[in-house]
Amino acid sequence: MMPFPTCPICGGEMIHKTVEEILQGGGNTAIVTVEAELCLHCGERLFTPETIAYFEMISARLEKEQTQGFQKIGAAYAVPVT
Repeated sequence: MMPFPTCPICGGEMIHKTVEEILQGGGNTAIVTVEAELCLHCGERLFTPETIAYFEMISARLEKEQTQGFQKIGAAYAVPVT
């Protein structure tokens, strides 16, 4: 059973779903696929405490540029103002 049968924000219906979250740390970004409870009305995502701890660990690794084991999928560039 889901911890929230209805969304605590809007009262909408909640479903269990696999979602992608974008995490940042320093100048680095990671896309992480996790399980969440998702509101079908407002889109609010609810995560378990374990998933939130996982997000914090990934963000800390990104901040320290400890990206070994991560798959590089692109690059970002800043264009100077001319």
